[in-house]
Amino acid sequence: MQRYAVEVYSPRGGSEEFRLSIARLRQAARALTQEGTPIKYRRSLFLPTDETSFHILDGSSYEAVSEAAKRAAIDAARIVEAAQ
Repeated sequence: MQRYAVEVYSPRGGSEEFRLSIARLRQAARALTQEGTPIKYRRSLFLPTDETSFHILDGSSYEAVSEAAKRAAIDAARIVEAAQ
């Protein structure tokens, strides 16, 4: 599996939404894995002064990680491969 970073615009004061997005992303990863598309949630980082958050996932493809973000109702600014 390849590691991906999901970058998201997170307005100031968005720490509660950030926490909720992690829960939704973990659930989406579990569901996709159960459906036969392995996705592993790794970690997330919120940079409030930059109004940006990053979610790190392992997946078989960009499309798989994109689907996890979509199911988690995460409006990704971009999804890029990340070094492990």
